[in-house]
Order: sequence, then structure tokens, then C-alpha cells
Amino acid sequence: MELDTPLPNTTVSQVLCCVCGVLTDVNPSNMCPNCIKAHVDITEGFIKEYILVYCPECGRYLQPPKYWTKADLESRELLTICLKKIRGLQKYKLVDASFLWTEAHSKHLKVKLVLQQEVFANTVIQQACQVDFVVQWKQCELCAKAATGQDQWDAVVQVRQRVQHRRTFLFLEQMILKHRMNDKVIQIGGHKDGLDFFFNHRSHALQFVDFVGIHAPTLRRDAMQLVSHDSKSNTAVQHHTFSLELSPLCREDLVVLPHKLHTQMGGVGPFVLVQKIYNSTVFLDPQSLRVSELLGTLYWKNPFESYATSRQLVEFFVNDIRPTGVVNGKMMQAEAEVCLADEIGTGREWCVTTHLGHQLKPGDLAKGYLVDTLN
Repeated sequence: MELDTPLPNTTVSQVLCCVCGVLTDVNPSNMCPNCIKAHVDITEGFIKEYILVYCPECGRYLQPPKYWTKADLESRELLTICLKKIRGLQKYKLVDASFLWTEAHSKHLKVKLVLQQEVFANTVIQQACQVDFVVQWKQCELCAKAATGQDQWDAVVQVRQRVQHRRTFLFLEQMILKHRMNDKVIQIGGHKDGLDFFFNHRSHALQFVDFVGIHAPTLRRDAMQLVSHDSKSNTAVQHHTFSLELSPLCREDLVVLPHKLHTQMGGVGPFVLVQKIYNSTVFLDPQSLRVSELLGTLYWKNPFESYATSRQLVEFFVNDIRPTGVVNGKMMQAEAEVCLADEIGTGREWCVTTHLGHQLKPGDLAKGYLVDTLN
């Protein structure tokens, strides 16, 4: 036996619009959508005129209170600056924002906004409005300093590495470009042992100092110079200097560990190779394939230099290679018979232990250190 279940009543009540008399769904205003749009203005009390400060010397716009940002005309960055200046925008739902065309020399910018707001229960109105920005020219602090002949920088980071080849310094330059740490640098000065990086603010220099300290063992020294002081307004102009000295040890250098350090590392070495450089130095003992790490802070307590650098590497010819079976990660220990590349067949040969057993084959050319000729 089947019973017919009555369907619920889904009919929406309708009333006549109190303004135009059109039949519409029931709502708190008792008006049709067209009359609501005509009589309700959600942008009432919305400030639609603002001032935008622009530096004509460097082409940057002011972001209150004191930050200046580079932005092209009608660019995304400039639109962001304009939207941040509009007060009360958080009360609305921003649907769209775009620039309206204006003459480039008019010093006026027009932004079209599409906003949504709920005016009654379950009644949302979407309206478009125009916000005008008057561009006022004003020199930024840097351009004002340049016009009066004052120094434009507040902090400088002096990076030095006192070795001839400076491989660690070249690696650091690549990391600076890769991570865009040079974006806040306003000037770079050359020096025979390194570079000077100038910054507008001390905080930017400190960020750069921390970045360098992550990628290389550094010895840091700070200094401050008082340039001028105004006792009436209690303000002062100071120059901050951060001196960073990089460790002279570079990757692939041959190092003779001091006796005390050799003992503390559990007998590693004393002849070791520099395998890796970051805020610590990683040493590799090619005789035993043991790896040891020396923190930068411990190194600078008792610094030492390389016994030989990668520029003193000599080319050898591999006559024979015999693996010993000792493996550490990607490294394999082997005994190799080698001779100088320009002395093949003369009978002058050496039997050495190498950590490149997985790469070398008889007949290959490899570079190594000829200790007999090193001073």
C-alpha cells in the first residue's frame, strides 16, 4: 500500500514594492532590487580624495610613516599603495580595483573600486565608485641628503677575506644574488680584501650581517660614529659600521690541524681537506674518510691558515687504482699509483691513499697536492 506524502510549501511570499509597485520577494525594506540600488548608497561617508606623495628624483612613493617604495605608473605596486591609503575599506568586500586612464603629466590618479556590503538581512548591494589621488612632489630623505652633499648611508657592512684566491667570498657573492640580499644595498664600495655594502637603515645592515654569518665563519666587530647632534630636538645622526672578516680557509684547501685541535677532534688528520664551508668548517681526513666539523666561534678563538690552497694543485696521471673496501657515504677509500702528468713513463711514481675510489679509473687525470714542493 502506498501513501502520497504531501510536498512542503516552497512558495516565497511576494509583496508590492513600496516605491514603484513592482511585485518582488519579501525583504525588510519592501523594495525591489532596482529601487534599493537607487535609494541606498553604500559608499556614503566614504572618503574619495587622497594625497599621494611622490619623489621625482628617485621615482618612489611614500608609504607612511617613512618608507618609500619604487612603483611604475598604473602598476600593481602603485595600486597596492593606493589601496592602503583608503580609509574604511575593511568595512566592505573588495570585488575589483583598477586604474582609470589619466594623463601622465596631470599629477592625478583615478582608481575604480567595486564594493559589496550587506545593507539588510540577506540583502547585499554591489556598487562601483571612483577614488581620486592627487600626486604631490616632495624629495625623500635620501635625495635631500644628496642635494645638500650629506652622506646617504646610515650603516655599512665591511666584508673582508684576507687570502689571494677568496673562493669563499666568491661563493658568498653568488648566495647574495640568489637570495636577493642586494635589494636594500644603496651603494657598494671596492676594497683590496673585499667589499663595502652601504644601507639606509641599521636594521637592513643587521639582516645582511646575519645572512653572511649563516654562510661563512665570520669574526664580527661593531663601531659607531656620531656625525651630528641636535640638543634642542634631542636627535642625532649616527653612522654604524659592521666589520666581518671571513675565515681564510676555503673549500678544497689542504690544512694541517694544530696538535691541540687534532687531539680534540679524536685524532682526525692532522692532514685534512676542507670539504665544506658554511657557519662551520667541515674537514675530511682522506686517510680514514672521517669527517669532523669545527664551529666558527671555536675557530676564531685559535685561528690558523691553510697549508696549501687549490691554486697549488698539481695534475697527476692514475696508473692503477685498488679499492680498500672502506666506504663513507658517497666516498670510497682506495690505493692509487700515480705519477705527474708530464712525467709519464719516467719511473717516478707514488702510492697514495685517496677518498675518490668511486670516481678514479686507470688512465684518468686527477689533481692533488705534491707535498714535497710545498713550503
